[in-house]
Amino acid sequence: MTALETKLAGWTGPSSATEQDKQDRTERMIREAINAHPAFQTLSRKVYAKGSYANNTNVRSDSDVDIAVECTNLFYYDKTSPDLGTSITPYSGEWGDPQKLRDELIVALRAKFGSDVDTSGSTAIQVHSSSARVEADVVPCFEYRHYYSATSWVEGARVYKTDGTYVNNFSALQLTNGRNKNTRTNQAYKKTVRILKRLENAMAADGSHREVPSFFVECLVYNCPDSLFAASTWTETVKGVLSHIYASLQGAEPSGEDDRWREVNETKFLFHVVQKWTRQDGLDFAEAGWNYLGLGNA
Repeated sequence: MTALETKLAGWTGPSSATEQDKQDRTERMIREAINAHPAFQTLSRKVYAKGSYANNTNVRSDSDVDIAVECTNLFYYDKTSPDLGTSITPYSGEWGDPQKLRDELIVALRAKFGSDVDTSGSTAIQVHSSSARVEADVVPCFEYRHYYSATSWVEGARVYKTDGTYVNNFSALQLTNGRNKNTRTNQAYKKTVRILKRLENAMAADGSHREVPSFFVECLVYNCPDSLFAASTWTETVKGVLSHIYASLQGAEPSGEDDRWREVNETKFLFHVVQKWTRQDGLDFAEAGWNYLGLGNA
């Protein structure tokens, strides 16, 4: 086995057992804080982990925990067609104000974590790490539906920022689709995601390449064909994935919707004016990773 193959094989694993314990403890403590808050006794809610921690694609350098606190007393919605005849009864209860949900969540977290709660972010409320727990981003949100017909919709969560703007996320679909791809590829998909996340960490740490968001890396790998994950070595798998990313992102965004890459949730386009990254970012990452690993001529 070559030195590179040994390194890549070592990069396939999830967080260590110790780190996993701290992540699980962090999630449990946040749930305890929410359940103990008196004002939340009237809040119909779902509390769930999302992102890399939930999807088991996190590595030590991005071992923070993302927790959604989703209000289900009401839901927001959009329709594929404005003519869609969906009848929705307006909500008039106490939890219709996004600021109220955020404010009460801050009170609940401070009762548990005190000064370790940071509210400076525009979206998430951060709980700082300690010797017993990891960093956590706690996101207040609301149930969201996108209707395709009166009886067919995809469900997600609407996240309001402090300036009143919002984004719609689809964490449950990301979880399901990632698991399905991992099964189809004999568990090679998530191992490859961890390799590329550790590759990104290594390049950022020594200044070889700028930082790239963890979720973006996961989406790039997700858009690679399942067949690439059947290679006999991790070196060949990584070469195939990086080559596919680089070749696919040449040129402009395709005009046909079926030809465009999507996030792991398969609902949102990966490249769009509101995204924090561009096709060039993905292309640059693939090229930098190829060169960093010394994979030779394509």
